[in-house]
Amino acid sequence: MGDGFAIVLDVGKTLSKLSLWSREGQMLDRITRPNAPSQGLLDTAGTAEWAIASLKRWAGQPVEYIVPVSHGAAVAGVRADALGFRLPDYEAELAPHDLAAYRQQRDPFTLTGSPALPAGLNLGAQLHGLELRAGDSFSRSALMPYAQYWAWLLTGVARSEVTSLGCHSDLWCPATSDFSPMARRRGWAAQFAPLAKAGDVVGRLKPELAHETGLPATTKVLAGLHDSNAALLAARGFPEIADSEATVLSTGTWFIAMRLAKETLDLTSLPEARDCLVNVDAFGQPVPSARFMGGREIESLIEIDTRRVDIKPDQPHLLAAVEGVLAAQAMVLPTLAPGNGPFPHGAGGWVNHPVDWYARRAGACLYAALVADVSLDLIGSKDCLLVEGRFAEAEVFVRALAALRPHTRVYTANAHNDVSFGALRLIDPALAPDGELQRVDPLPHDLAPYKAAWHARVAAQQNNREGTA
Repeated sequence: MGDGFAIVLDVGKTLSKLSLWSREGQMLDRITRPNAPSQGLLDTAGTAEWAIASLKRWAGQPVEYIVPVSHGAAVAGVRADALGFRLPDYEAELAPHDLAAYRQQRDPFTLTGSPALPAGLNLGAQLHGLELRAGDSFSRSALMPYAQYWAWLLTGVARSEVTSLGCHSDLWCPATSDFSPMARRRGWAAQFAPLAKAGDVVGRLKPELAHETGLPATTKVLAGLHDSNAALLAARGFPEIADSEATVLSTGTWFIAMRLAKETLDLTSLPEARDCLVNVDAFGQPVPSARFMGGREIESLIEIDTRRVDIKPDQPHLLAAVEGVLAAQAMVLPTLAPGNGPFPHGAGGWVNHPVDWYARRAGACLYAALVADVSLDLIGSKDCLLVEGRFAEAEVFVRALAALRPHTRVYTANAHNDVSFGALRLIDPALAPDGELQRVDPLPHDLAPYKAAWHARVAAQQNNREGTA
């Protein structure tokens, strides 16, 4: 018999992960699977089949809890014992006239904290499209965010939860902790399953799944939460973050900055048009946030596996390449993921494109640091910054960010387990992260001239666009 206490199921945008944890907060095992969306639809059935088959690996473990986590831009609907409709991928475009009709019905940003986002990044846009295409299949389904769908799959109990409803959905008002006026007008609020807190037990593992997987029939399943909020919960386990003015920058496909402010903020002052938003944390509190598609942009720049900017053996070569990148004024202008980030309409691309393999990757990291710096300024980030997630191991990126923000203490933590560890802290909030935060040393270069040149080019690009509009 092993000592597996809890399992975290983390369904991300590009990768799904199952991890087994001890009662003391040690990860014992981990299984991953690349997601395979097709024709604008999520691979929900394939992910479910993989997850259930993978759980058999831990048959006989004394598992007491399963916690689901997912990205926030997906919604499921169930009828009886099955999905009521196929789930759209948030990158699937709506027909222009459908999107325009939907946007006419949106509530003001000052109410929802949700900016108007491309494709289906607003859950309301997905629901609008589903209502048109799925008809009765949609209207007769009980709705729930994606994290709670996985809780339903394991227990048969349908619930909703605020970290996903409050994630740029257009469906939630953070200030009043209630559904938005539009969600009520359209009848969607009444379709959502009852609310539960992220740490609530929604039910026990279905008997048939307990039999199939070999896990205990007594295994309890939590409601679960949005992945970036799980990372925020993990960060709060560090004393430097817990009760301080701090920002957590979660890095993956998306780079999402979430500020834990110690002062009263006017959340309505956030610039809607620059991909700022108001998230809602696991305790229902509004969190000023900003984001851009950093991982996707880095991938498009280097044109090969993005591990090349963050794997250990490459770090000395990438750091050595920075000096040449700065001297050549080789830089990337925003935006490479149109419609997203603090410069959503920028026509991005290289200036003085480097030939050297390492220089290109170093330049991509400097670009991500410059955009992150702007996003952090937009939400008033100060004092303390924790960079977590995959790109926390990209030294050019984190050290450039520390150089660009000399009055901020920049830290990194374990780059792989923050989301799942945060989910684990829903079970036991007293769990402390394994290890300490690492203070980031800034790059030994003066980035001020490079930063000024980059901002000047961005401003010129914007002025040219406005002049030809």
